[in-house]
Amino acid sequence: MCSSDILPYPFSIKHIPLLLDHDRLLPCLGCDPFAQTQRSKLQHRRARINQQINKEMRMRAGAENLFRATTNNKVKETVALELSFVNSNLQLLKEELEELNSNMEVYQTDSEAINVPMIPLGLKETKEVDFTVSIQDFICEHYGEDSSLYDKEIKELMELRQAMRTPSRNQAGLELLMEYYNQMYYLDQRFFPLHRNLGVHFHWYDSLTGVPSCQHTLAFEKGSVLFNIGALYTQIGARQDRSATAGIDKAIDAFQRAAGAFHYLKENFSNAPSLDMSSPSLCMLVRLMVAQVQECVFERITLTTLDMNFTSQLHLAQEAARVSEHVSGCQTMTQPLMKDYVPFSWASMVQVKSEHFRALSHYYTAVAHCNHMCKSHQTTEAFLQFYINVPAGPKLSQVLRDPEKSRKLGKAHLRRAVIRHEEAMRVHSLCKILRKMDILQDVLSLMHKRSLDKYSELDREDDFDETAEAPEIQSHTHQKPDITPPNFSSVQVTDIFQKLGPLSVFCARARWGPIRVICLQRGEGGLGLTLRGDSPVLVAGVVPGGCAAEAGLREGDYIVAIDGQDCKWAKHGEVVNMLKSCSDRGVELSVVTLHSHESQVSKCVCVFEAVVSICVCKCDRYFTFVSASLLNWNRKKKREGSGVTKRLGSTFSLSFGSTRDAEAMY
Repeated sequence: MCSSDILPYPFSIKHIPLLLDHDRLLPCLGCDPFAQTQRSKLQHRRARINQQINKEMRMRAGAENLFRATTNNKVKETVALELSFVNSNLQLLKEELEELNSNMEVYQTDSEAINVPMIPLGLKETKEVDFTVSIQDFICEHYGEDSSLYDKEIKELMELRQAMRTPSRNQAGLELLMEYYNQMYYLDQRFFPLHRNLGVHFHWYDSLTGVPSCQHTLAFEKGSVLFNIGALYTQIGARQDRSATAGIDKAIDAFQRAAGAFHYLKENFSNAPSLDMSSPSLCMLVRLMVAQVQECVFERITLTTLDMNFTSQLHLAQEAARVSEHVSGCQTMTQPLMKDYVPFSWASMVQVKSEHFRALSHYYTAVAHCNHMCKSHQTTEAFLQFYINVPAGPKLSQVLRDPEKSRKLGKAHLRRAVIRHEEAMRVHSLCKILRKMDILQDVLSLMHKRSLDKYSELDREDDFDETAEAPEIQSHTHQKPDITPPNFSSVQVTDIFQKLGPLSVFCARARWGPIRVICLQRGEGGLGLTLRGDSPVLVAGVVPGGCAAEAGLREGDYIVAIDGQDCKWAKHGEVVNMLKSCSDRGVELSVVTLHSHESQVSKCVCVFEAVVSICVCKCDRYFTFVSASLLNWNRKKKREGSGVTKRLGSTFSLSFGSTRDAEAMY
């Protein structure tokens, strides 16, 4: 099982999501869901609570329906009592779940370095899906083939989906999710026509609340997998050892890719049935990931800055101010729409970080003033642009030249730093879950003590003047965060059901007549037909009165088999050689005629089907792409028995329509 946080809406949860550490790989791609690691034990308990919550929610829904339907007062009293009991159970389950999710330290790095913890995101959980009957029926009905010949392919697809439910928390897990995501392109083209659904239900749970959503459309499945790709990147970023630049760079890359996945999801999907995939939620997640990238940038500059001169201290102060600015932008999670949805510990952590890094910006400014009295003309010019507003009192150029005035300004900054540190510690103390995070407590206490010690060092007995108010620092960074979009071509896949034939013809959007068997006898003028194209070969023309015409072959037919040998993927020359080598008894052709090709709608914005909503979209496309930019993938490798590699961008054009293929009469 993948990790998610289970809680029925409208209850709001106040926790950091539990993340499952999948570090053991099974031979069948996924991770061992029964591995008795500390994280897996917690996950098993959460799965049990998830089942209990679903059971209680179904009981509550039934009781509410009965309460509204009945007119018997006695029954109403009994149902009201039952509802009270069910709601009490749900509250107890919520508290138990909150206790499980309070252990955030398990999901951070094992390094002994003291860093502010990052906020990772739990994966969405999903139920098992059985494609067997639905795909078998579609193959028989739509493709007119024996579905038992595709049992191996169906099993392979189901094993891939089962494996992606438990991805490892590393690059292999990301590739597994991406492989299934890319494979869904082929699945969509093969088995999901526009006018009907396959009859498969995709169940996914909200990553933060565990509220279930069920959809028929494959786009909901795609969006949920893409969300998990972003969530897995957040987990990979959070677990990096940020005590060295290599670990920080990996964390930056992971958080930037997480932001890219969430941003792509927001831009290309609409009307999500679950709150975690809604536009406000995704905007919040993008901002959170960008803020954590900026935090990593600050940590790297802190590590790599060796010469702590005046200018370096000012750069650190501005970098810290930029982190605080980005983190403050994440406080949209406290707005009414998100307040009851986002975990309280998230909001508390964001506020703590905002105050903490603002305090650091004032601390580094104070150190620059107090420890480095000699400033060049160049640094003086840079310092004049350091503050948002020019502070009252003496000119900054005069302050820099006067050690006493510089000391007093540094003391003012230290006072602001101490106040900000104390505010961060106050907010930290108000959150029960954050109080349990020892590493966060250590960071806040250590930085607070450092500022106090520096303040005590600068404080003098003869300082009778009231400490001036330190001006706000202008934020600035030397590395702006980048939102890295998903690279779908990084994992190339092969169509599992490629035996059905090339997608240009053999797809769910195409309509053709039943397979016809044509028996041809070579006459004096040959077979009397003209062939064109590859995979499959098209009958481009039939000679009137010739052998092919008399046998019933028609222009526009596609040759799918010759003498019982499948040739859907055969090249033009291969089919010609098979026809030329026919014996005197003739040759038996299996052909199909393409009647129509449903136009693909590249921008289809339809209404989502909520869990208990009325369908308002006849085509059953409740959750769909707004963009078709994901369709140009290449194949991972050539399948056994096939030497064909085709560009997916031309899947909807006929094989003879885009290039001038060889054409000859036989």
